[in-house]
Amino acid sequence: MAGDAADQTRRGKYADRLDPELWAYIDKVNSWYPPEIVAAPIAEQRAVYNRMCAAFHHGRPAGVSAGDGLVVTQAHAIPVRHYRMANRIATAIVVYYHGGGFVLGDLNSHDDICAEICAGTGFEVISADNRLAPEHLHPAAFDDALAVFEWVAATSALPIVLCGESAGGTLAAAVAQATRHHERHAVGQVLIYPGLGGDESGRSYIEHAEAPLLTLADIEFYRRVRSAPGQVLDDPTFSPLRDRDFSGLPPTVIVTAECDPLSSDGEAYRNRILAAGGQAWWREEKRLVHSFLRARMTVPRAAEAFARIISDIARLGAGDGALISPHGG
Repeated sequence: MAGDAADQTRRGKYADRLDPELWAYIDKVNSWYPPEIVAAPIAEQRAVYNRMCAAFHHGRPAGVSAGDGLVVTQAHAIPVRHYRMANRIATAIVVYYHGGGFVLGDLNSHDDICAEICAGTGFEVISADNRLAPEHLHPAAFDDALAVFEWVAATSALPIVLCGESAGGTLAAAVAQATRHHERHAVGQVLIYPGLGGDESGRSYIEHAEAPLLTLADIEFYRRVRSAPGQVLDDPTFSPLRDRDFSGLPPTVIVTAECDPLSSDGEAYRNRILAAGGQAWWREEKRLVHSFLRARMTVPRAAEAFARIISDIARLGAGDGALISPHGG
Protein backbone atom coordinates (compact mmCIF):
# COMPACT_ATOMS: atom_id res chain seq x y z
CA MET A 1 0.00 0.00 0.00
CA ALA A 2 2.91 2.34 0.72
CA GLY A 3 4.14 1.75 -2.84
CA ASP A 4 0.73 2.71 -4.21
CA ALA A 5 0.79 5.96 -2.24
CA ALA A 6 4.30 6.73 -3.52
CA ASP A 7 3.18 6.13 -7.10
CA GLN A 8 0.18 8.39 -6.57
CA THR A 9 2.44 11.18 -5.33
CA ARG A 10 5.02 10.75 -8.08
CA ARG A 11 2.41 10.67 -10.81
CA GLY A 12 0.61 13.73 -9.48
CA LYS A 13 -2.53 14.85 -11.29
CA TYR A 14 -1.95 12.21 -13.97
CA ALA A 15 -2.20 9.28 -11.55
CA ASP A 16 -5.88 8.66 -12.31
CA ARG A 17 -6.03 10.56 -15.57
CA LEU A 18 -4.09 7.92 -17.51
CA ASP A 19 -4.99 4.25 -17.87
CA PRO A 20 -2.92 1.64 -15.98
CA GLU A 21 -1.68 0.20 -19.30
CA LEU A 22 -0.37 3.62 -20.29
CA TRP A 23 1.39 4.02 -16.95
CA ALA A 24 3.06 0.66 -17.53
CA TYR A 25 4.28 1.97 -20.90
CA ILE A 26 5.50 5.26 -19.38
CA ASP A 27 7.37 3.39 -16.64
CA LYS A 28 8.96 1.12 -19.23
CA VAL A 29 10.10 4.09 -21.34
CA ASN A 30 11.55 5.78 -18.27
CA SER A 31 13.35 2.59 -17.28
CA TRP A 32 15.15 2.75 -20.62
CA TYR A 33 15.32 6.48 -21.19
CA PRO A 34 14.87 8.29 -17.85
CA PRO A 35 13.99 12.01 -17.88
CA GLU A 36 17.40 13.01 -16.48
CA ILE A 37 19.14 11.54 -19.55
CA VAL A 38 18.73 14.89 -21.35
CA ALA A 39 21.64 16.15 -19.23
CA ALA A 40 23.92 13.37 -20.52
CA PRO A 41 26.27 13.73 -23.50
CA ILE A 42 24.43 13.52 -26.83
CA ALA A 43 26.23 10.32 -27.84
CA GLU A 44 25.02 8.63 -24.65
CA GLN A 45 21.47 9.92 -25.18
CA ARG A 46 21.43 8.43 -28.67
CA ALA A 47 22.79 5.08 -27.53
CA VAL A 48 20.18 4.80 -24.78
CA TYR A 49 17.36 5.95 -27.08
CA ASN A 50 18.36 3.46 -29.77
CA ARG A 51 18.37 0.61 -27.26
CA MET A 52 14.92 1.69 -26.05
CA CYS A 53 13.58 1.79 -29.62
CA ALA A 54 14.98 -1.67 -30.30
CA ALA A 55 13.27 -2.98 -27.15
CA PHE A 56 9.90 -1.64 -28.35
CA HIS A 57 10.33 -2.80 -31.97
CA HIS A 58 7.55 -5.23 -32.88
CA GLY A 59 8.84 -6.43 -36.24
CA ARG A 60 7.40 -5.76 -39.67
CA PRO A 61 4.01 -7.12 -40.77
CA ALA A 62 4.02 -10.04 -43.17
CA GLY A 63 4.29 -8.99 -46.80
CA VAL A 64 6.19 -5.76 -46.16
CA SER A 65 9.64 -5.50 -47.71
CA ALA A 66 12.12 -2.71 -47.06
CA GLY A 67 15.24 -1.58 -48.83
CA ASP A 68 17.75 1.11 -47.92
CA GLY A 69 19.09 3.74 -50.28
CA LEU A 70 20.56 7.21 -50.48
CA VAL A 71 19.25 10.53 -51.71
CA VAL A 72 22.38 12.25 -52.97
CA THR A 73 22.58 16.03 -52.72
CA GLN A 74 25.45 18.35 -53.64
CA ALA A 75 26.53 18.46 -50.01
CA HIS A 76 25.97 14.91 -48.73
CA ALA A 77 23.86 11.75 -49.01
CA ILE A 78 20.65 11.27 -47.01
CA PRO A 79 19.78 7.69 -45.99
CA VAL A 80 16.23 6.59 -46.79
CA ARG A 81 14.30 3.34 -46.39
CA HIS A 82 11.66 2.30 -48.92
CA TYR A 83 8.77 0.07 -47.79
CA ARG A 84 6.49 -1.83 -50.17
CA MET A 85 3.71 -4.40 -49.87
CA ALA A 86 4.24 -7.62 -51.79
CA ASN A 87 1.73 -8.44 -54.52
CA ARG A 88 -0.02 -5.08 -54.19
CA ILE A 89 0.18 -2.08 -56.49
CA ALA A 90 0.50 1.08 -54.42
CA THR A 91 -1.75 4.02 -55.27
CA ALA A 92 0.14 6.61 -53.19
CA ILE A 93 3.47 7.13 -51.45
CA VAL A 94 4.03 8.36 -47.89
CA VAL A 95 7.11 10.41 -47.00
CA TYR A 96 7.68 9.81 -43.29
CA TYR A 97 9.84 11.94 -40.99
CA HIS A 98 10.81 10.38 -37.66
CA GLY A 99 10.64 11.89 -34.20
CA GLY A 100 13.39 12.32 -31.64
CA GLY A 101 13.53 16.03 -30.90
CA PHE A 102 15.84 16.71 -33.88
CA VAL A 103 18.58 15.10 -31.76
CA LEU A 104 17.66 11.41 -31.69
CA GLY A 105 16.30 8.78 -34.04
CA ASP A 106 17.20 7.19 -37.37
CA LEU A 107 15.81 4.74 -39.91
CA ASN A 108 15.66 1.98 -37.29
CA SER A 109 13.97 3.91 -34.47
CA HIS A 110 10.63 4.10 -36.28
CA ASP A 111 11.04 1.15 -38.63
CA ASP A 112 8.07 -0.91 -37.42
CA ILE A 113 5.77 2.14 -37.42
CA CYS A 114 6.62 2.83 -41.08
CA ALA A 115 6.16 -0.84 -41.97
CA GLU A 116 2.72 -0.87 -40.31
CA ILE A 117 1.68 2.27 -42.18
CA CYS A 118 2.71 0.52 -45.39
CA ALA A 119 0.74 -2.61 -44.50
CA GLY A 120 -2.29 -0.69 -43.26
CA THR A 121 -2.63 1.56 -46.30
CA GLY A 122 -1.03 -0.47 -49.08
CA PHE A 123 0.97 2.65 -49.94
CA GLU A 124 4.70 2.80 -50.45
CA VAL A 125 6.52 4.52 -47.60
CA ILE A 126 9.79 6.42 -47.76
CA SER A 127 11.38 7.00 -44.35
CA ALA A 128 13.87 9.87 -44.25
CA ASP A 129 16.92 9.96 -41.98
CA ASN A 130 17.70 13.67 -41.62
CA ARG A 131 20.85 15.08 -40.05
CA LEU A 132 20.67 15.65 -36.30
CA ALA A 133 21.51 18.46 -33.90
CA PRO A 134 23.67 19.66 -32.27
CA GLU A 135 26.23 18.63 -34.90
CA HIS A 136 23.92 19.94 -37.61
CA LEU A 137 21.89 23.00 -36.62
CA HIS A 138 18.81 24.41 -38.34
CA PRO A 139 18.15 24.38 -41.25
CA ALA A 140 20.04 21.11 -41.80
CA ALA A 141 17.12 18.82 -40.84
CA PHE A 142 14.67 20.89 -42.88
CA ASP A 143 17.00 20.92 -45.89
CA ASP A 144 17.22 17.13 -45.75
CA ALA A 145 13.47 16.74 -45.34
CA LEU A 146 12.89 18.99 -48.33
CA ALA A 147 15.51 17.16 -50.42
CA VAL A 148 13.83 13.81 -49.77
CA PHE A 149 10.44 15.23 -50.75
CA GLU A 150 11.88 16.65 -53.97
CA TRP A 151 13.57 13.33 -54.76
CA VAL A 152 10.30 11.44 -54.26
CA ALA A 153 8.45 14.00 -56.39
CA ALA A 154 11.01 13.55 -59.16
CA THR A 155 11.22 9.75 -59.08
CA SER A 156 7.64 8.64 -58.35
CA ALA A 157 4.42 9.48 -60.15
CA LEU A 158 2.32 8.45 -57.13
CA PRO A 159 0.37 11.02 -55.07
CA ILE A 160 2.49 12.06 -52.07
CA VAL A 161 1.26 12.14 -48.47
CA LEU A 162 3.57 13.81 -45.95
CA CYS A 163 3.62 12.31 -42.47
CA GLY A 164 5.71 12.82 -39.37
CA GLU A 165 5.54 12.49 -35.62
CA SER A 166 6.87 14.90 -33.03
CA ALA A 167 9.96 16.57 -34.58
CA GLY A 168 9.08 14.75 -37.78
CA GLY A 169 5.67 16.41 -37.73
CA THR A 170 7.43 19.77 -37.57
CA LEU A 171 9.46 18.81 -40.65
CA ALA A 172 6.41 17.52 -42.55
CA ALA A 173 4.53 20.78 -41.92
CA ALA A 174 7.52 22.89 -42.93
CA VAL A 175 7.96 20.88 -46.14
CA ALA A 176 4.24 21.15 -46.95
CA GLN A 177 4.42 24.92 -46.55
CA ALA A 178 7.60 25.23 -48.61
CA THR A 179 6.30 23.07 -51.48
CA ARG A 180 2.64 24.08 -51.64
CA HIS A 181 3.17 25.55 -55.13
CA HIS A 182 5.41 22.71 -56.31
CA GLU A 183 4.14 21.01 -59.45
CA ARG A 184 4.09 17.75 -57.46
CA HIS A 185 2.94 19.15 -54.12
CA ALA A 186 1.64 16.78 -51.47
CA VAL A 187 -1.99 15.68 -51.69
CA GLY A 188 -2.22 15.61 -47.89
CA GLN A 189 -0.29 15.71 -44.66
CA VAL A 190 -0.74 13.89 -41.35
CA LEU A 191 1.04 15.46 -38.39
CA ILE A 192 1.27 13.37 -35.22
CA TYR A 193 1.80 15.37 -32.00
CA PRO A 194 3.97 17.90 -33.84
CA GLY A 195 5.84 20.82 -32.32
CA LEU A 196 4.91 23.77 -34.51
CA GLY A 197 6.33 26.66 -32.52
CA GLY A 198 3.05 27.73 -30.96
CA ASP A 199 2.25 30.17 -28.19
CA GLU A 200 3.64 28.74 -24.95
CA SER A 201 1.05 30.66 -22.96
CA GLY A 202 -1.57 28.49 -24.68
CA ARG A 203 -3.89 26.02 -23.03
CA SER A 204 -1.91 22.77 -23.18
CA TYR A 205 1.46 24.40 -22.54
CA ILE A 206 0.15 25.60 -19.18
CA GLU A 207 -2.01 22.64 -18.21
CA HIS A 208 0.50 19.97 -19.25
CA ALA A 209 3.83 21.69 -18.65
CA GLU A 210 4.91 18.68 -16.52
CA ALA A 211 3.24 15.92 -18.50
CA PRO A 212 4.77 12.42 -18.56
CA LEU A 213 7.34 11.82 -21.34
CA LEU A 214 7.43 15.44 -22.57
CA THR A 215 7.61 18.55 -20.45
CA LEU A 216 7.86 22.22 -21.32
CA ALA A 217 11.49 22.08 -20.17
CA ASP A 218 12.13 19.26 -22.66
CA ILE A 219 10.62 21.32 -25.49
CA GLU A 220 12.81 24.28 -24.60
CA PHE A 221 15.91 22.04 -24.48
CA TYR A 222 15.29 20.60 -27.93
CA ARG A 223 14.55 24.04 -29.36
CA ARG A 224 17.82 25.41 -27.99
CA VAL A 225 19.93 22.48 -29.10
CA ARG A 226 18.89 22.73 -32.77
CA SER A 227 19.01 26.54 -32.98
CA ALA A 228 21.79 28.16 -34.96
CA PRO A 229 23.30 31.32 -33.43
CA GLY A 230 20.82 34.16 -33.86
CA GLN A 231 18.01 31.75 -34.79
CA VAL A 232 14.86 33.68 -35.73
CA LEU A 233 11.82 32.00 -34.22
CA ASP A 234 9.56 33.54 -36.87
CA ASP A 235 11.28 31.40 -39.53
CA PRO A 236 8.44 29.10 -40.76
CA THR A 237 10.94 26.36 -41.63
CA PHE A 238 11.82 26.34 -37.91
CA SER A 239 8.37 27.08 -36.46
CA PRO A 240 5.60 26.39 -39.01
CA LEU A 241 2.97 28.23 -36.95
CA ARG A 242 4.99 31.43 -37.35
CA ASP A 243 4.25 31.55 -41.09
CA ARG A 244 2.13 34.48 -42.27
CA ASP A 245 0.37 32.56 -45.04
CA PHE A 246 -1.52 29.30 -44.54
CA SER A 247 -3.28 29.27 -47.90
CA GLY A 248 -2.69 26.61 -50.52
CA LEU A 249 -1.77 23.84 -48.06
CA PRO A 250 -2.89 20.28 -48.75
CA PRO A 251 -5.71 18.71 -46.72
CA THR A 252 -4.21 18.34 -43.27
CA VAL A 253 -4.86 16.07 -40.30
CA ILE A 254 -3.23 16.93 -36.98
CA VAL A 255 -3.40 14.32 -34.22
CA THR A 256 -2.32 15.28 -30.71
CA ALA A 257 -2.35 13.70 -27.26
CA GLU A 258 -4.53 15.26 -24.58
CA CYS A 259 -1.79 15.15 -21.93
CA ASP A 260 0.96 16.77 -23.99
CA PRO A 261 2.09 20.41 -23.83
CA LEU A 262 2.17 20.47 -27.65
CA SER A 263 -1.53 19.73 -28.13
CA SER A 264 -2.49 23.39 -28.53
CA ASP A 265 -0.19 23.62 -31.55
CA GLY A 266 -2.44 21.18 -33.41
CA GLU A 267 -5.55 23.19 -32.62
CA ALA A 268 -3.90 26.46 -33.66
CA TYR A 269 -2.56 25.00 -36.92
CA ARG A 270 -5.98 23.66 -37.86
CA ASN A 271 -7.54 27.04 -37.17
CA ARG A 272 -4.97 28.87 -39.31
CA ILE A 273 -5.56 26.57 -42.28
CA LEU A 274 -9.33 26.82 -41.99
CA ALA A 275 -9.13 30.61 -41.74
CA ALA A 276 -7.10 30.61 -44.97
CA GLY A 277 -9.80 28.60 -46.76
CA GLY A 278 -8.11 25.21 -46.57
CA GLN A 279 -9.15 21.80 -45.26
CA ALA A 280 -7.86 20.71 -41.87
CA TRP A 281 -8.91 18.41 -39.05
CA TRP A 282 -7.53 18.34 -35.52
CA ARG A 283 -8.10 15.37 -33.24
CA GLU A 284 -6.95 15.35 -29.63
CA GLU A 285 -6.67 11.75 -28.47
CA LYS A 286 -7.98 11.57 -24.93
CA ARG A 287 -5.99 10.18 -21.99
CA LEU A 288 -2.83 9.75 -24.05
CA VAL A 289 0.64 11.29 -23.85
CA HIS A 290 3.38 12.31 -26.25
CA SER A 291 5.00 9.34 -28.04
CA PHE A 292 1.88 7.17 -27.78
CA LEU A 293 2.61 5.51 -31.15
CA ARG A 294 5.20 3.37 -29.42
CA ALA A 295 2.52 2.20 -26.96
CA ARG A 296 0.18 0.90 -29.67
CA MET A 297 0.81 -2.80 -28.93
CA THR A 298 -0.01 -2.67 -25.23
CA VAL A 299 -2.32 0.32 -24.73
CA PRO A 300 -5.79 -0.02 -26.30
CA ARG A 301 -6.29 3.76 -26.59
CA ALA A 302 -2.98 4.07 -28.44
CA ALA A 303 -3.86 1.18 -30.76
CA GLU A 304 -7.19 2.80 -31.61
CA ALA A 305 -5.50 6.17 -32.22
CA PHE A 306 -2.91 4.58 -34.51
CA ALA A 307 -5.65 2.78 -36.46
CA ARG A 308 -7.36 6.14 -37.00
CA ILE A 309 -4.06 7.64 -38.18
CA ILE A 310 -3.62 4.87 -40.74
CA SER A 311 -7.18 5.52 -41.95
CA ASP A 312 -6.41 9.24 -42.22
CA ILE A 313 -3.32 8.54 -44.34
CA ALA A 314 -5.26 6.13 -46.55
CA ARG A 315 -8.09 8.60 -47.12
CA LEU A 316 -5.78 11.50 -47.92
CA GLY A 317 -3.77 9.36 -50.31
CA ALA A 318 -6.98 8.34 -52.06
CA GLY A 319 -8.21 11.94 -52.24
CA ASP A 320 -11.01 11.26 -49.76
CA GLY A 321 -10.20 13.92 -47.19
CA ALA A 322 -13.84 14.94 -47.03
CA LEU A 323 -14.55 11.62 -45.31
CA ILE A 324 -12.24 12.32 -42.38
CA SER A 325 -13.99 12.90 -39.08
CA PRO A 326 -12.41 14.96 -36.30
CA HIS A 327 -13.46 12.12 -34.00
CA GLY A 328 -12.00 9.39 -36.17
CA GLY A 329 -15.34 8.05 -37.32
